[in-house]
Amino acid sequence: MLFANERKQKIVEILEQTPSVKVAELSNLFQVSEVTIRRDLQELDEAGVVKRIHGGAVNLSLASFEPTLTEKEEEYIDEKKAIASAALKLVEEGDTILLDAGSTTFQLACHLSTSLFKQLTVVTNALNIAWELARIEHIDLILTGGQVRHNTLSSVGPIVGNTLQSLNVDKVFLATNGLDWEKGLTTPNLYEAQAKKEMLKRGRKRIVLADHSKFGRASLGWICSLTDIDCVVTDTATTPQQVTRLRDLGVEVIVAD
Repeated sequence: MLFANERKQKIVEILEQTPSVKVAELSNLFQVSEVTIRRDLQELDEAGVVKRIHGGAVNLSLASFEPTLTEKEEEYIDEKKAIASAALKLVEEGDTILLDAGSTTFQLACHLSTSLFKQLTVVTNALNIAWELARIEHIDLILTGGQVRHNTLSSVGPIVGNTLQSLNVDKVFLATNGLDWEKGLTTPNLYEAQAKKEMLKRGRKRIVLADHSKFGRASLGWICSLTDIDCVVTDTATTPQQVTRLRDLGVEVIVAD
């Protein structure tokens, strides 16, 4: 039997392939009560992932809910490059760092590939980041393994957790889809959220790379509270009020210009 979060993720995936689904069908599929399925659908509806209707739920076009990697790479590209440049200054010679999958963390990887460091160790769950860094002789590259999500080129699943449990890193550079004062850091996919949680456990310093568009947004998969991170690197379009609010929580904020 699946855990509740796994079951809800499967429901989301089903509704990516079909316009609607019935409570009775899901109850039979997952071998749980219809009451349980109704509760799952209600929680997904409240998270803005599906539309709850009488007797089931309908598709809310999740392609727009979780943009593809290509779509994300094209958004706010100048801001992401500036954030990556500022984040590079947090990396020190000899560091072991963990780069999460994401369009801004990929920009950081591009900066690392042309940096003057003589020795770095980089751990990543992202195929595009791995490809960018694999040819760099001064970087020792460690891949987490796991099941690849084609939408984001990230690796997720239990293999990721098993790999990370045997590692400790100096700094984690984390990507996020949403940064909300009450709901913390979130991402649309529950498997991605679990991988990010495991990453945060392994880092001495936990750094989030988030452009201004991520602020005030929340999605299905909870990663952590804002008080669980050490630093946010963002861009100049993030308001002074948002910066102050983060700093009041004890989070270091670096604004990339």
